[in-house]
Amino acid sequence: MVPRGRRHVVALVLLLAGCSSVDDAATSSGARDGAVATTLTTVPGPALTLPPAPPFRSGPVEPAVAEVLPLVVSSLRNGALDARVVAAVGASRDGRLGWILSDLMRLSGGDDEKALATAFSQVTGAGLQDASSDGNAWQVATDLLIAWDTPAPDGYQSFKAELFLALEPRWRPIFEDASADIDWRFLSWGGVLIDDRPLGDTDACIRGCIPALDDPPLTSAADGDWYPDDRLVFGITLGGEAVALPKNMMEVHEMVNLTIAGRRVAVPYCTLCGSAEAFFTDRVKGAERALVVRTSGLLYLSNKVMYDLDSSSAFDTFNGRAVSGPLHRAGTTLPMLTVVTSTWGRWRAEHPTTRIIARDGGLGRDYELDPLGGRDANGPIFPIRRADTRLPVHTQVLGVVAADGTAVAFPVDAARAAIQAGRSVKMRGVMVVADGGGLRATVADADVATHQAFWFAWAQFHAGTELWQETSAPS
Repeated sequence: MVPRGRRHVVALVLLLAGCSSVDDAATSSGARDGAVATTLTTVPGPALTLPPAPPFRSGPVEPAVAEVLPLVVSSLRNGALDARVVAAVGASRDGRLGWILSDLMRLSGGDDEKALATAFSQVTGAGLQDASSDGNAWQVATDLLIAWDTPAPDGYQSFKAELFLALEPRWRPIFEDASADIDWRFLSWGGVLIDDRPLGDTDACIRGCIPALDDPPLTSAADGDWYPDDRLVFGITLGGEAVALPKNMMEVHEMVNLTIAGRRVAVPYCTLCGSAEAFFTDRVKGAERALVVRTSGLLYLSNKVMYDLDSSSAFDTFNGRAVSGPLHRAGTTLPMLTVVTSTWGRWRAEHPTTRIIARDGGLGRDYELDPLGGRDANGPIFPIRRADTRLPVHTQVLGVVAADGTAVAFPVDAARAAIQAGRSVKMRGVMVVADGGGLRATVADADVATHQAFWFAWAQFHAGTELWQETSAPS
């Protein structure tokens, strides 16, 4: 996914002047709970002060705003946002409209972003001057709105649909599904368009999508000597077969559809969350045939949104649950398999019959060993909920949902060190064991589906997750 701009903590200044000048008569009963300043920790380094939540109206947006919102799409198509829109929204002093400004920041830019940042200051009291100067106002503004839990204005889904569909009309089935289980505030654009190529299409993604890799040729471990032993793979075992997906290829395609042991499997990789999952896509509730899974180009709290090509149903990539479309209405959740993150050398030593994706992916192309070049080294680059500060945001954890429904996270390095030292790693009945240099989880000696992810990602999609620590872990 392509960010608008990387966060620069030193440059960020949240100016609180103006919070008290908002006209009380223009608000509902006042700010939401949490008016006392707290901290906003979304990046490594010192926590930022979170201003009090802004006041907001209730009911429909005021007539002056409703009158100009229809100008948004037409003016953007003409190359610049109509100044009347920004002026009316800023003058409203309605904190809910921060979400509209956030979306406009994401899809516009340049001088528009500076004007939108000023309007954001008017409606929320939080200044974004320094953030707008380095092109990062959208991320900072959205992080604040999420942290405040600011409600969306009436009619927000319709406005957002019109705005986003002007960019990519092929998102229509997602945005216009009235039954979708999506909090539209948290849905954003990842910087690419939808991959709607048919299964097996090997042409380049000329429209600017992230192209899934369908049924790539798999070669023996011996023929995989082109991939360095110390580089990461995502390993899957099923029905006596083992398959390794090189991380560098996954960073390019972010989605693989393939057959393992006679079963159709989709493997999405969210580079932003550091997580590769694997799901069965055949024998799916509500579907007559195996799904063809693709990258939509949308994000939900920094997690990629995948979708089924045939039904246009969108899925929560972290748990495989359909959140829109016919499969959502059918109550579909894709069964998950374990993905082991390991080095290629350790994986093939433990699984000598493993196969690995062919060097050229079956496409006749070359893959760089490090396509992203350390892009995620300085913290999340898309908006997220306030980070759980028990671990640094990019710590890799093995996430498991225990039999009683409790989410448990095992820090990978600590768990691996304990296992290597001969100590037990167990919590809530979940036992973590070594597998080819990586980790998997078992309950009563039976595998339970797991995958690794960055801590910030696991913790925000499993709020209140328990965290294994060797010194105090209950059994």
